[in-house]
Parts: sequence; structure tokens; C-alpha cells
Amino acid sequence: MTRRVAIAGVGLSGVGDDRLTNPYALISEAARRAVEEAGLAPNEIDGFASTGLGALPPVDVAEYLGIRPTWIDSTAVGGAAWEVMAAHAADAISLGRADVVLLAYGSSSRSDIKNGLRTATLDWGSRGPLQWEAPYGHTVISKYAMAARRHMYEYGTTAEQLAEIAVSARYNASLNPDATFRVPLTVEEVLAGRVIADPFTKLQCCIRSDGGAALVLVAEDRMQDLPGLPVWILGTGEAISHMSTSQWEDVTVGPAKISGTLAFERAGVTPQEIDVCEIYDAFTSMLLVNLEDLGFCKKGEGGDFVQDGRLRVGGALPTNTDGGGLSAMHPGQRGLFLMVEAVRQLRGQAGARQVADARLACVSGTGGWFCSSGTMILGAD
Repeated sequence: MTRRVAIAGVGLSGVGDDRLTNPYALISEAARRAVEEAGLAPNEIDGFASTGLGALPPVDVAEYLGIRPTWIDSTAVGGAAWEVMAAHAADAISLGRADVVLLAYGSSSRSDIKNGLRTATLDWGSRGPLQWEAPYGHTVISKYAMAARRHMYEYGTTAEQLAEIAVSARYNASLNPDATFRVPLTVEEVLAGRVIADPFTKLQCCIRSDGGAALVLVAEDRMQDLPGLPVWILGTGEAISHMSTSQWEDVTVGPAKISGTLAFERAGVTPQEIDVCEIYDAFTSMLLVNLEDLGFCKKGEGGDFVQDGRLRVGGALPTNTDGGGLSAMHPGQRGLFLMVEAVRQLRGQAGARQVADARLACVSGTGGWFCSSGTMILGAD
């Protein structure tokens, strides 16, 4: 069997609303909204994918939701997991192994910190490859900062160009009533902030928030009976790069170079045809490197590419239209939120931040420190 696959429903929870601070409750509310939007009932879900929560993900999360799927996935590759699992689910549906697959995620990372339930740690693994880096305090942000500095050294990328990415994200967030931070920024304000890890100031790092997200994938033949507007999965790609920084062959290149090439080739479209992008932005340089790797500009030209409001709603390549992880929301893993925003853009349901005539979207999630990547091309037609 080879069936086309559509996204039939999406849902968010805890975004712009502080009432839910339990990750299971956040997942449940987002899932309920996505399933209802799709026009389906819980007993019609025969596939489920989730990661990042529970002792046996996704088994205990499925139990909490009251579903008993016959197809499951819980790929754990960081922030890219959701694009990767969506690709796996699309393959399963295409082959007839499932008809309706729910992806759901929730995190109370902000509330946990506020309530003293979680503390920072350098222990990413006392065994295996990371044991050689952990003793030196080589944190996640320091890995990104080192890569950013190398990009600046090799290609002349400036601090002002990196800051512009944060400014554009805040501009888009100002159009999103549910964004965490909406007050406009200037490049000067970004650069004047406290340095967290050179060259990143505070406003060049993702925010911490609570939130839940869910998405429902259905087979093409089911879509005709459902009320919503379908958004089609046209092409996907996934790739991994490294775990140890010492094994990172070129710190100015991430695995989106491979996942993006695969996704575009399988979709039969080019980066120049894309109307809107939703790309993981835990740090400003992360977005810049991914734009290069995905083919929107040549390697080393990302600094010039992001200027002149290109990434803003109304610009040449509207990117992270909800405000991204830098200003809107970042509840632990943001990959599923990228897909939700892309779907709303392609349906014309994004309100004041709507990109005019958006028909094709590129969604790309990144895990770890450019360790993994999942890229999807979505279409309204």
C-alpha cells in the first residue's frame, strides 16, 4: 500500500495560559483539542508517538490518555524527535500499518524550576562518549557558542547579524497573542544583555516555558470524511551527526544538510519555492546554520541572509512566525510546536501573523548540539 498522509488536526495547551502546570495534563488537553479538531474520537486512534515523559514512553502516556494503539514510536533524539517520529508515522500510514496516529508532548519545565522541582546539572552521561567532555563543564550552550564563534571566524558573521535573528523573532511574537514575550527589541538591546556564553547574550538564548502540543496524522482515504482542511506531508528526511564534540567533523555544518536534502528531493520542491519556515531556534546561530544547511542560502552567507527583515512576517522568508523558541515558547522540546505553527499557516489560521498565500512550508527540528535533525516539507495542496 502507498497512501498519501495528511495532518488533520493540531492542538496546543498551556500556551498563554498558566492554569495547567502538569505535563500529563498539558498533553491531555493538547491531544483532546487536536483529536476534536480532526473530527475523530479517541477510539479511532490506532497509532501513538511520544517521548520525553514517563517511565516507559509512550506506554504510560497512552494509558493516561486512555488509548490502546497498535503502532507506537518513542524515538529519543532530542528536539528533532517530533519531525523524525512524524516521518515514521507517515511511513506506517502509507504502508497501511495504521490509519490515525496521534503525536503528543507536554512539559512543565518552567513551573518545575519555579517550584524547585528541577535543578541544573552538567551530567549528560557519566558513561560512554560524554564522560570525556562532562568533567570540563562543556555544557549544551557552550557547544553552540563554540560553533557560533567558529562560524564568525570562518565567514565573517557578526554579532549584529546574530542579534537580528532575535529581533525578528520578537517582531513575529508581537503578532502572536499567546507568545511569552511580545515587546519589540532592537539589535542594540540584544547585544547589551548579559553574556551567557560568548557570543550569546541572554536574548539570543531560548526562553523556558510550559506547554503541550499534539498533532493527528491520517490516511488519505480517511481525510475525505473529516471536517478539517488537510495539510499534506510531501517529503521527509532524518539524519544524525555526532555525540562527542570531538567527532563533529565541521562545527559550522549540522545534520540538516542531509535531512533537508532528502526532504526536498522526496517532496519534489526546492527551497526557493517555500513560503514559510518553522526551524528550531534554541540559539540564534542554530537558526542561521540551519538556513544555510537547508539550502536557503550558501554556506557562510547566513549572516547577510537574515538581515533586512527577511525572517519577519511580511519579509522574503517568514521564519518562526509564532515568535519561535526565542520569544514565543520553548517547553523543553520544541519540534512538535514547529509543526503546529506550520499547519496553521498553511490553513490560513494564524491571525495577525498569517503569511499571505502560504502553500508550502519547511519544518526542521534539531536535537542536542546539532546531533540530530528531522526535516519535513508540508503542503496545503
